Amino acid sequence: MLRPTILTALLLTLPLLLNGCGGGDSGGSANTANAGGSGGSDEMVRYTASRSQVRHMDPIQISDVTSAAVAGNIFDTLYQYHYLKTGELIPSLAAEMPQTNEDRTVYTIKLRDDVYFHDDPAFPNGEGRKLVAGDIVYSWKRLADVNNAAGNWSFLDGRIKGLDEFREYTKDAGDEVDYSRTVEGLQAVDDHTLRIELTEASPQFRYVLAHLPTAAVPREAVEHYGEEFINHPVGTGAYMLKEWRRGSKITLVKNPDYRDERYPSEGPQEAKEAGLLADAGKKLPFIDRIEISIIEEGQPYWLTFMDGKIDSASIPKDSFDQAISGGVQNAELSPQMKEKGVSLHTIRDPSTFWLGFNMEDPVVGENLPLRRAMSLAIDREDYIDLLRNGRGEPAHGFFPPAFEVYNEDLESPYTQHDPEKAKELLKKAREVHGGELPTLELYVPGTDPTMRQHGTFLRRAWENIGLKVSTQHMDWPTFQRTVDNKSAQIFMMGWLADFPDPENFLFLYYGPNEAPGPNNTNYKNEEFDKLYKKAKSMPAGPERIELARRMEQMIVNDVPNVFLYHPIGFALRYDWLKNYKLPVWATGTYKYQKVDMDLRRERVGR
Repeated sequence: MLRPTILTALLLTLPLLLNGCGGGDSGGSANTANAGGSGGSDEMVRYTASRSQVRHMDPIQISDVTSAAVAGNIFDTLYQYHYLKTGELIPSLAAEMPQTNEDRTVYTIKLRDDVYFHDDPAFPNGEGRKLVAGDIVYSWKRLADVNNAAGNWSFLDGRIKGLDEFREYTKDAGDEVDYSRTVEGLQAVDDHTLRIELTEASPQFRYVLAHLPTAAVPREAVEHYGEEFINHPVGTGAYMLKEWRRGSKITLVKNPDYRDERYPSEGPQEAKEAGLLADAGKKLPFIDRIEISIIEEGQPYWLTFMDGKIDSASIPKDSFDQAISGGVQNAELSPQMKEKGVSLHTIRDPSTFWLGFNMEDPVVGENLPLRRAMSLAIDREDYIDLLRNGRGEPAHGFFPPAFEVYNEDLESPYTQHDPEKAKELLKKAREVHGGELPTLELYVPGTDPTMRQHGTFLRRAWENIGLKVSTQHMDWPTFQRTVDNKSAQIFMMGWLADFPDPENFLFLYYGPNEAPGPNNTNYKNEEFDKLYKKAKSMPAGPERIELARRMEQMIVNDVPNVFLYHPIGFALRYDWLKNYKLPVWATGTYKYQKVDMDLRRERVGR
């Protein structure tokens, strides 16, 4: 998910909480009515921090991991990922797994009968009402409504009978969109039954049912708050927004009316060995209040963790040697960390980080030799070693090693470090341009010293082959708006997969998904688009893998992106934080965690 994406933008932090390089304005707003969280002495509190600002709290607008990591605790989708079994879908708002017809084009989904929206002034007497199937229909129509400018429309585009026609209708409806208008393939049969009919079989559609942009929102709250709904999220999740001070802090509190959901009772052997089944069968959530501090720069963030003021953290580049000995391959916690009761968690992240070219830019978009030269100028091994402490693998295409479709034999002649070949290509690039190339602009998400080091490394690599490049550093929300508006010439970004299927990378290059959609390079290739449509309806198997690899090769040759690395995530946690793991696909995981408050008070006095 960077989006567009989520992942997004932060090249230094953990995939699920810290993508983007924040900052932001002061002030804020919150959902405070009946939110609880008074701070009693017996309250279980989780302290954490984000290196970037949350941009959105409206599911249809969320396109970055930072926002999803918070909003995923407030909103629910029909299905969710099993906390302990990577990639396995289980019911959330749904009462059971969907029933389908023989060709899997019709989904019938039964909803739980014990789900309520959060108490909020948008409802009569401030009391949240029960979720009904019509809320899903409304939420998905809202995603389709052109007037909402939801970049996440691409996840439903062309999939559901009549929904694209509804979208066309909204173009001329303005503020008078009739959400009661019938959509053939999206209907509430009754309050607890949803019927979805697809335009064609789509084996990957089940993953859409667990993707945050399809979460249930109540019409009452959307209409009550209007454009301010982004600041007053009302969902059905385990947590409610208590306070949001932009650029400073977010506070979530337990939903007192959360449905009867239980901690997983089974998991893989490694989960048992890690003690992750100690709370099997217990009612969720455990934590009463979650305090999320926004700490932009690495050093203050690290000192906050070392003081025990946050329970878990990623490891900033300049603090890596203080925490880890033995390097990435033989990583071991330093004695200091062990004495503090800290444990290490690592993950091979299903993501890829890259540089994007705006293919509509007249200089870089129309000059293939230039793009290839810029890719050849970068030493990826040095980049990873110097700026990531070795926490990554060089990327030669967009599929990460965690994906089955990953191709070790990918022909990628432009991801090697070859400055001499790059200089030769620059000669051709000048011919294409019709003269000397102008100074190029690289947009970097973050103003802190570490992100400035990223910009400096890249600028020097290009200067070494004879290019002039300036760097524009900005906070994450401003950066994302700039990319969405097609105003960035070259930009640093990446993608954390939303679900474990090749389509979630392929759609980043599908022409109609151009910015502000997920195709933020604005790449257009008729042959690629034709193959993408074919791949969408194909079942999993060798033929589809071969097609996906063929499409990846097209992108590697056309270079709309300079592929940099696939991250290896490192996280630290104090031993008072229980049930902690690094999720691969899931958001909204705070509900599974616990804090041993007595142990934390004993260690750090809070």
